[in-house]
Amino acid sequence: MDTFALIVTVGVALGFTYTNGFHDSANAIATSVSTRALTPRVALAMAAVMNLGGAFIGQGVAKTVSEGLIETPHGDRGMGILFAALVGAIVWNMVTWYFGLPSSSSHALFGGMVGAALAGGTEVIWSGVLHKIVIPMFVSPFVGLIAGYLVMVLIMWMFRRTNPHKAKRGFRIAQTVSAAGMALGHGLQDAQKTMGIVVMALVIADVEQAGDEIPVWVRIACAVMLSLGTYAGGWRIMRTLGRKIIELDPPQGFAAETTGASIMFGSAYLFNAPISTTHVITSAIMGVGATKRLNAVRWGVAKNIILGWFITMPAAALVAAVSYGVIWLVFG
Repeated sequence: MDTFALIVTVGVALGFTYTNGFHDSANAIATSVSTRALTPRVALAMAAVMNLGGAFIGQGVAKTVSEGLIETPHGDRGMGILFAALVGAIVWNMVTWYFGLPSSSSHALFGGMVGAALAGGTEVIWSGVLHKIVIPMFVSPFVGLIAGYLVMVLIMWMFRRTNPHKAKRGFRIAQTVSAAGMALGHGLQDAQKTMGIVVMALVIADVEQAGDEIPVWVRIACAVMLSLGTYAGGWRIMRTLGRKIIELDPPQGFAAETTGASIMFGSAYLFNAPISTTHVITSAIMGVGATKRLNAVRWGVAKNIILGWFITMPAAALVAAVSYGVIWLVFG
């Protein structure tokens, strides 16, 4: 096995983690910044630290990603498949970041894996893709939408006799906690996805055995790169989540963040399911906003976001397949 190919693939995986961080930083802090609960730089610093911590509090999601989605052959072909998958995910992350579209970095990665595997002539485990990726992709936004609506209704009922200005001040403070929970959940989910890819590369290179514990250096490297990317900030997407879907106030921001964080922790610990933090927080914001009145949500913006969700996996798969073809022509 070419050691250089392993080093390059791991480096590209860490590069993907960095793009994941700045692409998804809005997920954790957009609502807190838009309601002025936190200043942008303070929010980003907090999110970076909590992302770092979240990467170390589990490994179930990483094992789900590294096993049961595609069969990766040992040798240069397997490493080429992983490399092409990461290229597909990175390219789609950059495209959606440029247009300010909060698409899922997770599903860009999964789409890249499927596209590269098909182009590389290796087996895609479709049952695993269905149960681990596709079903959670459809279920989690639905849960986020309904849960966000119910949580906001509960808050409105509990504080119905409270002075509105006093309640908003209290929720602005509470958003510090809920935003930290979102960032911790993001680290728990998204850092582990890249850990799973790096572990796959190590198994392909016969450096690690399938089923082994994730090496400490892999956890540290993925956590640090995700945190650095988060601190870099994704301002284009932050404006979409924080303002364009609906104008949030502090109670609504708290409800959306609490909903999103709860779903991410529950899916990671109960099901080891790699869900999209983007899908969850966006749908929670829509659900929370709908309690005000249905037309308070800018459904035209929401429609474009949801359309982006549907095209993310096939688009990343196409880029990954083309990337594998180029690799094969140049190095095959």
